[in-house]
Amino acid sequence: MSETAPDALSEAATAIRDGYTFDEPAIELGVLMEEGTPRPEARIRIPLSMLNRHGLVAGATGTGKTKTLQVLAEQISAAGVPVFAADIKGDLSGLGFPGESNEKLLARTQKIGQEWMPTAAPVEFFALGGNGNGVPVRATVSAFGPILLSKVLGLNDVQESSLGLVFHYADKLGLPLLDLSDLRAVLTHLTSDEGKAELKDIGGLSAATVGVILRSLITFSDQGAEAFFGEPEFDSAELMRVTTDGKGIISLLELPNLQAQPAVFSTFLMWLLADLFTDLPEVGDVDKPKLVFFFDEAHLLFNDASKAFLDAIAQTVRLIRSKGVGVFFVTQTPKDVPDNVLAQLGSRVQHQLRAHTPNDAKALKQTVATYPKSDYDLGEVLQTLGIGEAVVTVMDPDGAPTPVAWTRMRAPQSLMAPMPEEAMKAGVAGSPLMAKYGQAIDRDSAREMLARKFEEGAKAAEAEAAAAERAKLDEAAAKERAKADAAAAKEAEREARAEEKRRANDKGIVEQVLGSSVVRDMARTAGREIVRSIFGTGRRRR
Repeated sequence: MSETAPDALSEAATAIRDGYTFDEPAIELGVLMEEGTPRPEARIRIPLSMLNRHGLVAGATGTGKTKTLQVLAEQISAAGVPVFAADIKGDLSGLGFPGESNEKLLARTQKIGQEWMPTAAPVEFFALGGNGNGVPVRATVSAFGPILLSKVLGLNDVQESSLGLVFHYADKLGLPLLDLSDLRAVLTHLTSDEGKAELKDIGGLSAATVGVILRSLITFSDQGAEAFFGEPEFDSAELMRVTTDGKGIISLLELPNLQAQPAVFSTFLMWLLADLFTDLPEVGDVDKPKLVFFFDEAHLLFNDASKAFLDAIAQTVRLIRSKGVGVFFVTQTPKDVPDNVLAQLGSRVQHQLRAHTPNDAKALKQTVATYPKSDYDLGEVLQTLGIGEAVVTVMDPDGAPTPVAWTRMRAPQSLMAPMPEEAMKAGVAGSPLMAKYGQAIDRDSAREMLARKFEEGAKAAEAEAAAAERAKLDEAAAKERAKADAAAAKEAEREARAEEKRRANDKGIVEQVLGSSVVRDMARTAGREIVRSIFGTGRRRR
């Protein structure tokens, strides 16, 4: 840009100023930098109505991304719009506590014409599954879904498709998947002797793949993820609240252990966004968004993601605008975000980039290519930006990109450090949401149902085995009786034959005896007759 007198804006600077002058409410980002000097008369802003056209906050570590997020959250809340953000480093908790002034801070704010005063924003703290200082946020496994869960488990495309079949199977059989133990129970059942027949009925699902998913799930659970899933399930409508005086509540999800489970946290944030998309009605273009959602460390969301997962993100980001939700991704370089998502981000706040390696240089070149034409040598400017400075372009109320502006960002008015622990604990304890979400619920679900089914099957099998044993014993007894009856019949037959033989023998003897007696009688008779005839004897007279 050409040299100008300190008291007058150059033609180029005037054009930039005019490009950020709107007739509608807007969020203040900072002021234009001209020749290394902040120009308070050229304010750099984002129209409130354009926040649901999404945005990107990028920059190397330590360049001021978190402070920019803090500035945006403060002002969006003050405009009556709820905000959600993941507090990865714990710094954002300071939003709920008034800032502390010092000479350096006041000197900076005076140079940019910012009337700085310590101000706390209304903040609600959340924690995944209660693992941290905040209202517990839980999701059921069914609501989380197979695509997001596959991303967390690191499954490939085939395994992701197979997990989808498992979810379909559970839904078809009325087996609620509420926590990880429910899903493990279903997978274990499908690989058991009792479930093998059912496994065959699920097309395209092999026992080997189920085994891989089951092992991944067990590892995932061992990492502490068990607490994230279950009931009561968090209602994403809780993120849409405002205070009685009309300020949007800033919902901060505390993520103190991000390095241990980065994929879990980033995917859980995606679930919240997808849940909002499902529940919210269509509102079209609005004067101000219903919610602004900040995705910090966005690269964790996209690393090693499947095509189905990336497609789901792109679709959600594209369509959720009509639901009145704005999404800002916060990461180091634009290349961390897939092109089909990056193309939908209307506002860009790019802090300093470094080009110490060939990959850094490539990232710098790609970043420059994402900006509209300008009088800046962006390749040079992006490397020379100071801390708290950024190259900005946003969408104006007509949907056109504003001129690229080298901007000195405003300073947050809340605490630029973690909130004191005592104050944070008191805020969490006093939250009305603790009564609703504080205590976990374990209701009847797939695990209990399959356990009963197994128990009933075991009892049925035991009864069947007992019946089979009784039948076997009855059969053996019947055989013994038949054998005894056959032996008895044979013995009776033998005795009958013996009896018949005895009778036959007795008859022969009788006949012999009778035969000789008749002969003797006949002989006697014949003898008497002969004697009578010889001696003339006869019947005596009376």
